[in-house]
Amino acid sequence: MDKIQFHNDLRRLIEILPPKIVEALKPYNLDDAIELVLDLGRVGEIRYSDKRTDFIGSDIITEDDIIYITSRIQPFTNDNRSGIAGTLHRISAIKNRQGKVVGLTCRIGRVVTGTIACIKDFVLQNKSILFLGRPGVGKTTKLREISRLVADDLGKRVVIVDTSNEIAGDGDTPHPAIGRARRMQVSQPIYQKDVMIEAVENHTPEVIVVDEIGTEEEAQAARTIAERGVMLIATAHGNTLDNLIKNPTLSDLVGGVSSVTLGDDEAKRRGSQKTVLEREKQPTFDIVIEIIDRNTLAVYKNTAEAVDYILRGWPIRPEIRKVDQVYDTQPKEEQTIVQEKIKEEEENLASQKLKFSFSRQEYVKQVKDFKKIYIYAVSRTVLDKVLERLNLQAEITRNIEEADIVIVHKAFAKGGTKILSIANDYKLPIYYVRSNSMSQVQKVVKEALHITDSETLQGYYDDAERALDEAKAAIQKILEGADNVELQPQNQQIRKLQHELVEQHNLSSESVGEGSERRLRIVGGSDFKNAG
Repeated sequence: MDKIQFHNDLRRLIEILPPKIVEALKPYNLDDAIELVLDLGRVGEIRYSDKRTDFIGSDIITEDDIIYITSRIQPFTNDNRSGIAGTLHRISAIKNRQGKVVGLTCRIGRVVTGTIACIKDFVLQNKSILFLGRPGVGKTTKLREISRLVADDLGKRVVIVDTSNEIAGDGDTPHPAIGRARRMQVSQPIYQKDVMIEAVENHTPEVIVVDEIGTEEEAQAARTIAERGVMLIATAHGNTLDNLIKNPTLSDLVGGVSSVTLGDDEAKRRGSQKTVLEREKQPTFDIVIEIIDRNTLAVYKNTAEAVDYILRGWPIRPEIRKVDQVYDTQPKEEQTIVQEKIKEEEENLASQKLKFSFSRQEYVKQVKDFKKIYIYAVSRTVLDKVLERLNLQAEITRNIEEADIVIVHKAFAKGGTKILSIANDYKLPIYYVRSNSMSQVQKVVKEALHITDSETLQGYYDDAERALDEAKAAIQKILEGADNVELQPQNQQIRKLQHELVEQHNLSSESVGEGSERRLRIVGGSDFKNAG
């Protein structure tokens, strides 16, 4: 059925072409073609997915040929794009300085199924997913198939924000390829961010699909959608996660990047400069998938962890998935059981905390080192990151009556008169931040909890980082001619990081010992020469 649909759609595209071009196309097989390029004064071209190019006959494209095509399609929008109603084809124009069309790119749209079978398990997790990849690699095709899967097979309310009509085709009726998903068109690209927010506010979606997030405003709109509990499936400009982190306009999609100044001791332990880059907040997208080619995907299952590793220079390897391979994934029933167990454990933990809550004073007495923080106009995301970074025994509470500390944004203090009054009635200490920057919030939290820099080093300097620093020091000894060096016992995940770090220095390593004594041995001296 998909093949019949493809041929019907291709005929619709050929119908708008001048007769001489239609005749010249007959010898060519267009099954693998991605676009036709027709430029004034040049011979037309066929471009294929494998980067091959064929010329369409030998006749040059004339002004009459351009007029023949443009008169048979809808007028071009502000982004110089048009299409053929009821199809997925896209026609893009190149105009001269006077606005006259002098070139056309006819992108061949296809209904392709089976391209997301290898990542279906990630789609079923209800987590937000961001696709990255070069143009023409199949990002939009995957968005289209995911839209149909989630809308039809899972029965969720899906809204597609279709700025260029590439996902659901041209015309007022969406293409059948998106199933029961709904489509919102965007009159001009600059309004994409507004339509994204409108979709959430007006149409109660469970899933929103967006193609080509490319501006800071659109990135902010995406964060707003994700924070409202809506699953977000999108693509963004950029080939790799590393590229996206370095893009100041879009880095917020994966948590943003901020500059942090380390103390002398911390910088020395890390073997780094005093000023380093760190993730600023929780990523908008839980999962990032790089589309390497039409058959290969690289999946970062935990965006926050991946960004942290990249910024710290730690080795990280995404999970590679092949479109034409079948993967053993956890059945949905098992996922439900696991989620129920996690929920049960969380409830048990909460009840353990509550058993001390005979009174607020008794609770504080029982867990004197644990603090509850109430915030007003302070970024919860930033504060969560600070608490995580410093490994503090504290949490954010929504009930000021349970709070031990109140932190208020100074610029909004006038609007929080009632909150400040309640805090004074409960004799709660109040601290003010001047901005929601990471450094400012961290400074005030340290002050509020009476934490010194030396006390925070232990929490900030986590097990993985300590283990990798130990490996770096051992590598240096090996390079200086030392014999084999054995490291402290570590769990399997940390040993894997150490192994990869050793490989980056072209050295060999092996795991030795059993059980809790399992550790890494870096091969040096004569053993290293023999191994080589």
